[in-house]
Amino acid sequence: MSPLLKVSDLTMRFGGLTAIDALSFEAEQRKITSLIGPNGAGKTTVFNCLTGFYRPGGGSISLSDDTGTLELTRMTGHRINARGRVARTFQNIRLFARMTVLENLLVAQHVSLHRSWFPAVGGLWNSAAYRQAQEKAIDVAASWIERLDLEDWADQEAGSLPYGHQRRLEIARAMCTGPRLLCLDEPAAGLNGAESVQLAKLLEEMRTEFGVGILLIEHDMKMVMDISHHVIVLDYGRKIAQGSPQEVRNDPAVIRAYLGAEQDDDLDDLIGDDTTGREIEA
Repeated sequence: MSPLLKVSDLTMRFGGLTAIDALSFEAEQRKITSLIGPNGAGKTTVFNCLTGFYRPGGGSISLSDDTGTLELTRMTGHRINARGRVARTFQNIRLFARMTVLENLLVAQHVSLHRSWFPAVGGLWNSAAYRQAQEKAIDVAASWIERLDLEDWADQEAGSLPYGHQRRLEIARAMCTGPRLLCLDEPAAGLNGAESVQLAKLLEEMRTEFGVGILLIEHDMKMVMDISHHVIVLDYGRKIAQGSPQEVRNDPAVIRAYLGAEQDDDLDDLIGDDTTGREIEA
């Protein structure tokens, strides 16, 4: 099976600063691939190149499509989302705070609603197709509200939700777009231990039930090691290691560069300690 995502020699420069230096990696379909590294490693820059926020200076990013391969570096951001079916979340929560929980999940489905609306115009404003699409959108939103135990919050403004609920709602909103690839930028940031466990369970459910590939940036090393199938480690824009969680866990270069520890230190003793060595990028 061909990889879902293939990044080849990706390079991104800001003036004289090389943020990403000839980076290559692959992410498999229906699996969780984690991108980790110290502060300034370039992880979020990779996401910004992948989703069209930045235009890379070199290299290519390709995504497997039902009809073949899409070159994402040749597409604008909205087409990457609509045609490539790539969705993302951000380090800082970007919900529509004054909209309700339900409205946030409905607005994420605006593309499918508009596709159903335009044919209706040609049929003397016959809105049956639109109503059918709207009912489907409401069903999708309701299913996520139930899955996240947000029934009591459905009609509340999203900004009024507890922080952990907002994090999960943002992921659900991204999932309402029907992504093939979901890019999550620090989804566990600010969560307590119990909420992180709940989030890890949600990500595993999404992967298995919806067949979505997940590209994860995360500083919670325990979560990364528990749920990842493949881990790529960056340091100053370069890939210094990749492999299974166990392989990365035992890589001396990762221990030195990522955590600032000596080669004979045990990474297991350092997991979850964000104060060890260089600060982990949020």
